[in-house]
Amino acid sequence: MIYVFLANGFEEVEALTPVDMLRRCELKVVTVGIGGQAVMGSHSIPVLADISDSEIVLDDNVDMIVLPGGMPGTLNLEKNSNVQKAIDFCIENNKYIAAICAAPSILGHRGLLDGKEAICYTGFEVQLGNAIIKDKPVCSDGNIITSRGAGTALEFSFELVKVLISEERSEILKKVVLY
Repeated sequence: MIYVFLANGFEEVEALTPVDMLRRCELKVVTVGIGGQAVMGSHSIPVLADISDSEIVLDDNVDMIVLPGGMPGTLNLEKNSNVQKAIDFCIENNKYIAAICAAPSILGHRGLLDGKEAICYTGFEVQLGNAIIKDKPVCSDGNIITSRGAGTALEFSFELVKVLISEERSEILKKVVLY
């Protein structure tokens, strides 16, 4: 199962593109609203999440969490204790953490990117701690996947499919969506 966290002010493309692509691959994706199921995107698009953050269950069924960027969505994710618990769970259990745009800063503030290749939205690099900043759309280093922003949401999604299923399935998905 993949939890995609949505906090008020989240970047819609960065959140919903991975949800769409992962569900096309028949993966179980659960959107999680911070503070309730009704969440407002950074461009005033309302979304009704599958569950609220108080309903998450951190167990062996969790394969990945996804942290979309956007402002103030990233800040709202970072200050949420359930998001922090999910990050802790993933680190302790070697599960995937995927963050895009400004959201890699959440990991950087915790030192989780130190010595790892990572990327983020332009200008947020200083918030990635001692990460090895790369100049590419998506970085995958161990169990952490980072990406630049809304314009790289498809490539980010393809990488998530690659690590969760296979490179072959990711390539098939690219063809299906005419990438």
